[in-house]
Amino acid sequence: MTLDAALGAVADPLTRSALAPASDHDAAFDGWWRGRVLAGGFRVVPVPFAELSRWGFDPVSGDLGHDTGGFFTVRGLRVTRGEHGVHHQPVIDQPEIGVLGILVKEFDGVPHCLMQAKMEPGNANTLQLSPTVQATRSNYTRLHEGAGVRYLEYFNGTVPTRVLSDSLQSEQGAWFLGKFNRNMVVMTDAEVPEHPDYHWLTLRRLHSLLATDNLVNMDSRTVLGCMDLALGSGDGEEATPFRGALARSYRPPAGPASPPAARHTLTEVTSWLADARTRCGWRSRTVPLREVPNWHRGADELADGSGRDFRVIGVRVEAGNREVTSWHQPLLAPRGEGIAVFLVRRLRGVAHVLVQARPEPGLRDFVEMAPSYQRPGGINAAVPGEPTAVRTEALSTDPSRVHFDTLLSEEGGRFHHAQTRYRVVEASDALPEDPGPAFRWLAVHQLMDLVRHGHYLNVEARSLLACLHGLL
Repeated sequence: MTLDAALGAVADPLTRSALAPASDHDAAFDGWWRGRVLAGGFRVVPVPFAELSRWGFDPVSGDLGHDTGGFFTVRGLRVTRGEHGVHHQPVIDQPEIGVLGILVKEFDGVPHCLMQAKMEPGNANTLQLSPTVQATRSNYTRLHEGAGVRYLEYFNGTVPTRVLSDSLQSEQGAWFLGKFNRNMVVMTDAEVPEHPDYHWLTLRRLHSLLATDNLVNMDSRTVLGCMDLALGSGDGEEATPFRGALARSYRPPAGPASPPAARHTLTEVTSWLADARTRCGWRSRTVPLREVPNWHRGADELADGSGRDFRVIGVRVEAGNREVTSWHQPLLAPRGEGIAVFLVRRLRGVAHVLVQARPEPGLRDFVEMAPSYQRPGGINAAVPGEPTAVRTEALSTDPSRVHFDTLLSEEGGRFHHAQTRYRVVEASDALPEDPGPAFRWLAVHQLMDLVRHGHYLNVEARSLLACLHGLL
């Protein structure tokens, strides 16, 4: 069967896009991207808090907010963590649901995704590849008094579309308080007006771009990670053992009589997570920012006395291609590089991914499934009680076992130069098959079943799931 015939037999448009050969749009990407970078016109300058236009500290609570009461507020958070005591920190409180959406349209029979070259003030390299629509409610309701959000009409019901994926998903639970966004993929047959800041790409090309440092932004990765893909046909004799096992991991059992393709049933996995949430016992509540102990506000930063974790700073932004061309805002600035790792092991010939039930203070349910090993920026030290073998395997430098290793940015609209090293590492025999009660081995098709629903996989796990798609 020819490739064209094979693609024609695939009904799912996202899977067809993920398997398609390079298109003319794909071939034009590099030149388009260079042009967007050269177009520039972006400037981000740190400024003292006193110079933040329309932002200020409340005289009573000390909270840092916008004069409209919209966008977000930096508040204090008090977390009671059971036997681990009480923890205080600043947190970003943004009680609104944003839209992260990718628009899909066919060209020459192949579905393509419309992606945006978007400037965010916190990006280390300023410009990154974003979804078609990446907008908070404050933005798409035009609280900023600027231009409307381009292509929003395809995601709010104004233009008829076919929904391919739609779920509410969390963001960083270490830095946000209960923040989640609507992750959407919709397909249209309508004409889509062109704009120089947007470009069509196949899903296959998008997956390959994930291997480039700081190119595909967090908002794109979480939407890509929510896509349900019927991959896994490339495990023939030409495949490596790892790729063959990974391909088989995308396939659920063919029927009730088929041998199980996963170590645990999905019911067992969701029960394990429910038990972890029940046992967590964490409690969070906001407190006035001025009451957060050991954090001090200077002229140009809010920081803790020990110099760990993160700071809060202010910036002035100029961006000619945004809805508003200049503005001021605070940003949370991690003090170091984070890390998120999926450990993979072949069990009965099928690749399984090690996930952990990880609590974070800002998550709605406190506990979600996280990568095998995860540390936010600036907190890479060993954690008491953590299995040493998991940390050792996650940090392996053995090139024969490291299948993905890329530095990718987190949310550039709220975080300043927040970068995480995302890795996929094949575990050695030194890692116990049962690392502990906080861990479970899942097949990839189970991860995709879970991510159809909100609040199962955290944002770092969804990013890594998108990275896994690019390894086939």
